[in-house]
Amino acid sequence: MYFRDSKRKVDYVLAYHYRKRLTRHPPGMGLPEPMHGSASLALILNGGAGKSHAEQQQEHGGQHALQEQVGTPGTEVIELGPLDALEEEKLLQREEFERNLMEAGLEIEKDPENKSQGLSFVRIHAPWQVLSREAELLKIKMPTKKLYEITEEGGILKKLNEMWCKLTEPLQPQVPQRGDTNMKSLSYPFSREKIYLYNIKDKDTFFDNATRSRIVREILKRTSAKARNSMGIGTLIANNVYEAAYPLHDGEYEGQNDGMNERKLLYREWARYGVFYKFQPIDLIRKYFGEKIALYFAWLGLYTEFLIPSSVVGIIVFLYGCITIESDIPSKEMCDQRNAFTMCPLCDKFCDYWNLSSACATARASHLFDNPATVFFSIFMALWATMFLEQWKRLQMRLNYFWDLTGLEEEEEHPRPEYETKLLQKKLKNKNIVTETSNEDEKEKLTWNDRMPGYAANFGLILFMIMLTFSAVFGVIIYRITTAAALSFSTNETTRSNVRVTVTATAVIINLVVILILDEIYGAVAKWLTEIEIPKTEKTFEERLILKAFLLKFVNSYAPIFYVAFFKGRFVGRPGHYVYVFDGYRMEECAPGGCLMELCIQLSIIMLGKQLIQNNLFEIGIPKLKKLFRKLKDERTEAKEMDTNQSKNPHQWDLDYTLEPFTGLTPEYMEMIIQFGFVTLFVASFPLAPLFALLNNIIEVRLDAKKFVTELRRPDTVRAKDIGIWFNILSCIGKLSVIINAFVIAVTSDFIPRLMYQYAYSQNGTMHGFINHTLSYFNVSHLKAGTQPENSLFAQDVLFCRFKDYREPPWSKNQYEFSKQYWAVLSARLAFVILFQNLVMFLSVMVDWMIPDIPKDISEQIKKEKSVLVDFFLKEEHEKLKLIESFITRDKQKHKSGTKGERIRAASFCQLNRSQKGSFASFSSQHTEV
Repeated sequence: MYFRDSKRKVDYVLAYHYRKRLTRHPPGMGLPEPMHGSASLALILNGGAGKSHAEQQQEHGGQHALQEQVGTPGTEVIELGPLDALEEEKLLQREEFERNLMEAGLEIEKDPENKSQGLSFVRIHAPWQVLSREAELLKIKMPTKKLYEITEEGGILKKLNEMWCKLTEPLQPQVPQRGDTNMKSLSYPFSREKIYLYNIKDKDTFFDNATRSRIVREILKRTSAKARNSMGIGTLIANNVYEAAYPLHDGEYEGQNDGMNERKLLYREWARYGVFYKFQPIDLIRKYFGEKIALYFAWLGLYTEFLIPSSVVGIIVFLYGCITIESDIPSKEMCDQRNAFTMCPLCDKFCDYWNLSSACATARASHLFDNPATVFFSIFMALWATMFLEQWKRLQMRLNYFWDLTGLEEEEEHPRPEYETKLLQKKLKNKNIVTETSNEDEKEKLTWNDRMPGYAANFGLILFMIMLTFSAVFGVIIYRITTAAALSFSTNETTRSNVRVTVTATAVIINLVVILILDEIYGAVAKWLTEIEIPKTEKTFEERLILKAFLLKFVNSYAPIFYVAFFKGRFVGRPGHYVYVFDGYRMEECAPGGCLMELCIQLSIIMLGKQLIQNNLFEIGIPKLKKLFRKLKDERTEAKEMDTNQSKNPHQWDLDYTLEPFTGLTPEYMEMIIQFGFVTLFVASFPLAPLFALLNNIIEVRLDAKKFVTELRRPDTVRAKDIGIWFNILSCIGKLSVIINAFVIAVTSDFIPRLMYQYAYSQNGTMHGFINHTLSYFNVSHLKAGTQPENSLFAQDVLFCRFKDYREPPWSKNQYEFSKQYWAVLSARLAFVILFQNLVMFLSVMVDWMIPDIPKDISEQIKKEKSVLVDFFLKEEHEKLKLIESFITRDKQKHKSGTKGERIRAASFCQLNRSQKGSFASFSSQHTEV
């Protein structure tokens, strides 16, 4: 964790691979001794404790002078090959970059390059002068000496809060807490002029490790190397000058050798599956990983907590379906063999007539999810989504207050390396075109025309990818139709009787495999498409990537489910006039119990499969494989030379280098947002979705925690006030879920037809006769030639068969046309959609209005903090003024009859007094304005 002097802390590490140039020596000459000298010099480059900046630069220059002399006395250098020339250029860029870092005030320690090729590290330390200067520039808020009391809500709320704290005490993580939870330090942006305001006990520990590494990262970003117009460390890594740049972890997370550190504490209390029942130590996560990552885990924790009540209600709805299954009249009528509803054949020629009672099991299973309770559950889940988003806004504001983010301004972001490269190419291209008289001060930037090819490629490829998803869904539909037809030809009775189950199960598994494969492809394609757009900053890049990836993955995940919910069985036709695809295959239709059961199966398998395979197995397996591959690659590229300087115990920077680099939170958020869609969009068909999501998330929180603590390099700390564009996506999904659930209940389920029958068509106001009401008659003599069943097993001659639809009977004047009941039910369906949507939207707006975005106590604390801040500054300035006045008064009393020189000195003190008064007045007016 420290330089070789064991005093200066390693704040950041740069890693690179080097390859030395081959040299040839004349006969009789020994090995070049100066090489060993340069290696030892590399060891102590800027690494001596207590050396001045000038001495370090002198030493750095001396090293280069020595290296230039290497090879001159009798060493013949072979001509540079392409690889050697590239390596030489990288070396020059590294040397210039490191020299510039030292000029910026950073201290550097390097490893000796005593192999022909290998891995080397540059360790960086930021001294107090650099930290204080950069903290002031970055306006980092630091705690002052002033403490103030946090006023708590009194009355019944306080008692309830105390009771809740006592009940949840076993669930709290065992991490160090602040001394007095009712007191808060007043924070203020760091200022060297007002250094007396801050509570600085030790300059080495005043800035924590995360803040130190953040400051160094900012310097690395803006330090340039002119060798190839490289702006910052990002460009150098993109050009393979350096391989990696990362802050160090706080030591090992396992073992008893070292003392307790924050990483070990996080592993023990957060990143193990054994502590799944405990709350997350969000403050410690924020301290170690920064605000952006802490906000993700805070959001994930709140989402998981909110899944508990929705899971309980979902289980109750499911149990209601189980309890009422025996009293469900339509299911009884379908299962009653005495009714003997003879149904029309399911396929041409090879399928026989069949009894509706044979589909008894499907009808009973459908009732578990298709019952009046699902309507209530859909309304509940729409309000649940609104309440979850409102509660998140409140928690976000609370965290902003306690983490001193309330006045956080948008930091100016550095341009991305790709943007700078493209801009440089444009400048070089326009160099000959631009005349000397042109305004050179005008800053050049990429215009809309420069990005036009990227936008065109984006539009075309995204459209192609969406069409590819629809093609995959259509391919599975064709598979279902052809497989169903092929199995119907089978001579085996068992195979023929289980056609529907076999086709449904295999088709859903194919859908799942296709979704998983396309998800990985779409993730890579979305990244490439965003890169060719050449966004200027990382924030713009991230937002555009998220939108593209979400659009593609949303369509990919939900397209098969949308098909089953809203399209399957709608374009079948009727007996005697079926719709065919590929000249002989009938379009597939829903099961006798409706498509809702199949929708439930499709949703559950895709949701569980994605969670189990993609979210868990991929997350665990892929990082381990990448780590193994990188380790093998490093072992292969390393020369088989013994490194005498390497210690037996590996250093922290060696251990961290073997870890997987952090690539951002987008994949973590994406899988949770897609899951949020499964939980809310089609919840009317699968009330147990929240329960499975909850079980997954309990594992997911610890899996992500373990990944961050043990498998990833320490990410750079990033300050953020919110979760960004993800909140807007969540809000859109919440609103879309209301519309989709309205259509699922109205169109896919039998809720509306049952309601219409009971109150409009039933003679006694009960559901008796409902099945007969929904089945239409068809005269079998009207079947097309060649489509009648061969070798029918039905003993009696069948004159009429039944099919599920609202159509006129064959004896009617308008035979087989849609009946009046069809149009009445259709009108009721549409009316329900409008009513349901408006009612739920109104209730959501009411909930939004009733719950304020900022908690009342936090709003009051923010106001109090502002007034305390002004009072504190006025008091400090007043004390300074009184101190100066006391000195002047004492001086006047001692030297009433002084010399001329003494009078002049007194005058200078008076001048100082006046200037201080002026500054005090301006300062107070400035704060009054604030």
